[in-house]
Amino acid sequence: MIFSFRLLYIYRVDLRKKILDLNTLKHRIVSWKMKGDRIVFTNGCFDIIHEGHLHLLREAKQLGDRLVVGLNNDNSVKRLKGSDRPVKNEQIRAELLASLTYVDAVTLFEEDTPEALIQTIEIDVLTKGGDYQKSEIVGNDFVETNGGEVVMIPFKKGHSSTQLINKISNKE
Repeated sequence: MIFSFRLLYIYRVDLRKKILDLNTLKHRIVSWKMKGDRIVFTNGCFDIIHEGHLHLLREAKQLGDRLVVGLNNDNSVKRLKGSDRPVKNEQIRAELLASLTYVDAVTLFEEDTPEALIQTIEIDVLTKGGDYQKSEIVGNDFVETNGGEVVMIPFKKGHSSTQLINKISNKE
């Protein structure tokens, strides 16, 4: 039984090492870049993680060596999705994302878009789901102007947090 508790403790500590404030993230990215790693970035609310999110994150990871996820904080989600959201608080959402093996870092941002975050960190690839047009992807001009790439990952129809919430609530 002691062994099981030790494993759980180690697991929790590792998750905390992947949830980074902006300053720590910038230093981590510099370290990764010095090793020659290609940095991929995506962002979202990730309110209720579902198959569509997993598909996006897996595919994004395939585009580079390190995957950084920008996560809207609770206040930002409320502004974007309504007063009844998020369903899960930012700490739980961050831990869920950090628990995925293909996510290397998670950082919270409070703005409605990740524009300032994208301009602050040095990424090579910016990704979003294919439900966006390239012109709608926040930060695309900045990334491409600085030698990066913008990639839309094919969208998996029928997978959205709003649809899932509506189904659970018998609204759909």
